[in-house]
Amino acid sequence: MNHPPVTLPRLTALARQAAPKLLESVVAPLAVFYLAMVVLGFQWALVATVAWVYLGVAWRLVRRVKVPATMWLASFAITIRALVSFWTGTWMWFFIQPEMGTICISMAFLASVRLNKPIVQKLTLDYIHLPSAVLKHERIRRFFARITLLWAFVLLMNSTLSIALAVYEYLAGSLGWYMVLRTSAVAVISGCAIAFSIVAFKRVLHRLHVAHV
Repeated sequence: MNHPPVTLPRLTALARQAAPKLLESVVAPLAVFYLAMVVLGFQWALVATVAWVYLGVAWRLVRRVKVPATMWLASFAITIRALVSFWTGTWMWFFIQPEMGTICISMAFLASVRLNKPIVQKLTLDYIHLPSAVLKHERIRRFFARITLLWAFVLLMNSTLSIALAVYEYLAGSLGWYMVLRTSAVAVISGCAIAFSIVAFKRVLHRLHVAHV
């Protein structure tokens, strides 16, 4: 099967497109929560985190800029987490809730591969632009399917570990140690998966480029 020539974006350019959105929708809410908790306490940390996420959505709606799917998901998730945490009055449920949701999301990742609509491809297109000719290429389709499988297992592993740590540290009465241990473990697991994903993406783009030279 012949594919039309494609112009592939540089990996550094893709990273520049994705980094600001990832920082705003993923990294910044965590930073706001941790900072507010240290300075103001747990309940105000909930308020500050919810406010941050909704301000980001409102800012885009006012400017008529597309709201990434991850930001809509974060808005819904943080609202449910905050309500349950206020109701129970305990920090454990604030951290366990998203992990239970993440387990469901990991199952959705697996199902999306089975349906030939890998979720990682949809999320990637929220952050970076890839030419349609690239997306239709069989190498790219296989790449997104395999990376979606990888992240399904990464999410499942992170969530299982986080729930176990939350229960253990809650019984021990140590929120601080939970945050340190959970953040470190997830950072290592996710960091390795991110590095592998980037290297694999760079490799498949290089092969695709060579094939059309």
